[in-house]
Amino acid sequence: MTQRDQMQYDVVIVGAGPAGLAAAIRLKQLATEQARELSVCVLEKAAEVGAQILSGAVIDPIALNELIPDWKTKGAPVTTEVKQDQLMWLTKSSHYTIPALLLPPLINNHGNYIVSLGQVCRWLATQAEELGVDLFPGFNGSELLYGEDGSIKGIVTGDMGVARDGSHKNTFSAGIELHARYTLIAEGTRGSLAKSLEQKFNLRANAEPQKYGLGFKEIWSIDPKCHREGAVLHTQGWPLDNRTGGGGFVYHLADNKIALGLVVHLNYRNPYLNPFEEFQRFKTHPAIKPLLLNAKRLSYGARAINEGGVQSLPELVFPGGALIGCSAGFVNVPRIKGSHNAMKSGMLAAESIIEALARDQYEPLLNSYPEKIRKSWLWKDLYAVRNIKPAFSSLGNIGGILYCSMDLWLHSLGISLPWTLKHKQADHESLIEAKDARPIHYPAPDGKITFDRMASIYLANIQHEEDQPVHLQLANNEIPIVTNLALYAAPEQRYCPAGVYEIIAKDNAPSLQINAANCIHCKACDIKDPLQNINWVPPQGGSGPYYEAM
Repeated sequence: MTQRDQMQYDVVIVGAGPAGLAAAIRLKQLATEQARELSVCVLEKAAEVGAQILSGAVIDPIALNELIPDWKTKGAPVTTEVKQDQLMWLTKSSHYTIPALLLPPLINNHGNYIVSLGQVCRWLATQAEELGVDLFPGFNGSELLYGEDGSIKGIVTGDMGVARDGSHKNTFSAGIELHARYTLIAEGTRGSLAKSLEQKFNLRANAEPQKYGLGFKEIWSIDPKCHREGAVLHTQGWPLDNRTGGGGFVYHLADNKIALGLVVHLNYRNPYLNPFEEFQRFKTHPAIKPLLLNAKRLSYGARAINEGGVQSLPELVFPGGALIGCSAGFVNVPRIKGSHNAMKSGMLAAESIIEALARDQYEPLLNSYPEKIRKSWLWKDLYAVRNIKPAFSSLGNIGGILYCSMDLWLHSLGISLPWTLKHKQADHESLIEAKDARPIHYPAPDGKITFDRMASIYLANIQHEEDQPVHLQLANNEIPIVTNLALYAAPEQRYCPAGVYEIIAKDNAPSLQINAANCIHCKACDIKDPLQNINWVPPQGGSGPYYEAM
């Protein structure tokens, strides 16, 4: 049995995203106010905080204002205020701008900021360290530790220096046991520890299926003549058909840079659909392509986004800890924002922990945390839009827009509709069989505006040692061929945005090859695989994409 070092903390937080860092900062702030000694550590699987953070991102500063009111004077990288807000409906060759007067106030972006969320997290990390938080980048949470009473008593970090065959290399270093009175899970969307907790404690017993989108993003340096700092453009329609949800975005950052991308909802039906190729087509639209002429692509990435809303929230607490941020699922889909809610959830969890620690008797369940969520502006933010995602799923894009407009306008007038629509199925259940689907033929990339996946993941700066265990685990090695290939034409070859999955000939028979070193940690495979046969777990610490400013 592997001997492991042990470290004791009051609170261990897994994940240095907006939720985890906000929780750590708030814990230390409250401890200082109460003159209490409190030890807090934050684990981050990336080699550096922010290196695997990817988001659009236009953020609402409401949570940041509460957490660090003087963030402007402290140099937060939140400087590009939204100055222009536009929504377009795209057809194949034209576009229609929806007048601003018709847009519900809730989706107005004035007062918000265009940021690199990775840079924001790097800055939040410095604020946390100044308060005495221990930050451990390059360490993932590989497994949960259970106490004698069945509650969570901490986590184990992943072993390092393990070869692909499971043997220990001469660089082997055993993971460390981090024991804590409370453990907060802030892994982001579809994290492996959160999945384990949901199963162990049946946290999804009263929740509808979580829904997801797959978001693509590129940073481009464009011609100054085309640049409009502070401009925000969102699109719907082409290249997606009416039954495939999603939309595009273009955000004008400072220094002649733009962030552009496309989100494809993962409840799409056609197994031949390739979300990466849909993103490439998006860039060729007459409303988008002129921005990219005489421009240079700087970076590329993709990640899954949780979209289920309040209907899909699991139980937020388990014995010994809580789920915060995207580990729970606090994204507001029509606003295309989640960072403010993620931060607020971390702050509320921190407040619940401080209250619990002040009691004479230890209580493993942080029952005040979900109560605080329901009484906060976070809940109001999500409850107001609870019907939008299921409406798009049921009515299609055109019907969804009409319903969304009515619902959000009524809400702005103080009228809340008395019903809550349901999510009818999980995203992995939505694919039809290939024999009933229309093949989609995508044009070859031109190498100037459109690219293939290999040229794209080069810009994700993947750092992944080949000789380590494959972190994309198959429950059944036969399913990729006997089910996925036979019935669905091997959709994992298409829904993966990094070319991880490839059907090859082996011994004169088809076989699935997993190119694990290509993985950019989007989690699409874990979500969309028809029989849920793929389990994504973190690779050895520090492996994966290294984003500079995504």
